[in-house]
Amino acid sequence: MTVDEIVARYGPEGPRKLDGDPALITDDTQMTLAVARALRDVPPEPDRVEQALRQHFVEWWASPDNNRAPGMTCLAACEKLADGLPWIQSTGTSSKGCGANMRVAPVGLLTRIDDAVRAGLAQLQSALTHGHPTALAASELTAFAIHWLRGGMPVDDVLDALRQRCADQRTTYHSEWLGELWQRPGVDDPADFIARGWDECLGALDAVVAADPDPAVDPCLATGEGWIAEEALATALHCFLMFRDDDVVAMLGRAATTSCDSDSIACLAGAFAGAAYGADAWPEEWVERIEHGDELVAFGRLWD
Repeated sequence: MTVDEIVARYGPEGPRKLDGDPALITDDTQMTLAVARALRDVPPEPDRVEQALRQHFVEWWASPDNNRAPGMTCLAACEKLADGLPWIQSTGTSSKGCGANMRVAPVGLLTRIDDAVRAGLAQLQSALTHGHPTALAASELTAFAIHWLRGGMPVDDVLDALRQRCADQRTTYHSEWLGELWQRPGVDDPADFIARGWDECLGALDAVVAADPDPAVDPCLATGEGWIAEEALATALHCFLMFRDDDVVAMLGRAATTSCDSDSIACLAGAFAGAAYGADAWPEEWVERIEHGDELVAFGRLWD
């Protein structure tokens, strides 16, 4: 839907109330749950995590509830995973779609791991389906934004922290998690491979710095349409930063009232808000109405 169509249906502030009982989640949250279930089941070790992610991604792919307009890259990669191919042969090596980071929130919430493990987890869960270096970097940045916000970082500091991480991690390739994913024509070494992703993410974050925080303007016009990973991160962050208080429903309405990949933008903006302000910021009825609400809350409590 265009912004005009969304406003005509829901009003100028966008959708504010749940639709349906239960209110169905999108494929973004289905895959978020798959990542959460995988991380719950195994220790944070590359081989164990890869096996668990494969299992839960394939279960999602085969589920009759997988009817929420999922991305073609995720579907194609999961079909290959279901056939038993190694993940490095299953992934979309040229894809940096937002399917890489729309589902990464559980990695940001996971406790008792250091930064290197969090980075490896974030990039590996992307790499099973989206092997482009920008998808890897955007997934790591999304996870760290959630981790920092949940840890109490002031909202106003997150954007600068993310831009600094782009600089600090620019040539860091996590070979123990990614293996030989970097090897492809035109790439000289792992550092060159991953630097391309960090540079594109930094450009997207610079667009957030320059964006006008006017809630009346479609955020996609300033920071991108959200179909690709770095733009989904940037536009969701742009929406989140427009509302520097805990009016999370207004923020989510703005994120959903966008002209392009509205559900992924809103998914990530909601993840940032949840990390910053906690479950109590949301309307109480949402836990009871939203599909899988009890499980979503249980994961939050598990890693709180």
